Amino acid sequence: MAGIKPRPTDINFHKKSRVLEISFEDGKTFSLPCEYLRVYSPSAEVRGHGPGQEVLQIGKENVNIEKIEPVGNYAVQLYFDDGHSTGIYSWETLYTLGANQDELWREYLDRLKKAGHQRKTT
Repeated sequence: MAGIKPRPTDINFHKKSRVLEISFEDGKTFSLPCEYLRVYSPSAEVRGHGPGQEVLQIGKENVNIEKIEPVGNYAVQLYFDDGHSTGIYSWETLYTLGANQDELWREYLDRLKKAGHQRKTT
């Protein structure tokens, strides 16, 4: 996607299954679970203010989105039911999270394991 700005054509939130489904102009569609979106929030609270300052998010297995608000023509702000609402998810961020979902999810699970945490599956 270098140099190309992804633009969504459709966004659907499935509250019961806790999945944000987003389709883009290039025909790609991604199903992004709330937990995944929450632990990879682009906020400074999660990302930190520089490399190595990331904060590992734990206990987010059952998190859900309460509200989605558009931010201009370039992003959405997600309001999670755990009170987190400071990340602005640009179309590019959502596309990147979708395109790299398998790899990023494995990285997250590895980081949890190294920190001695285990996800609670429901």
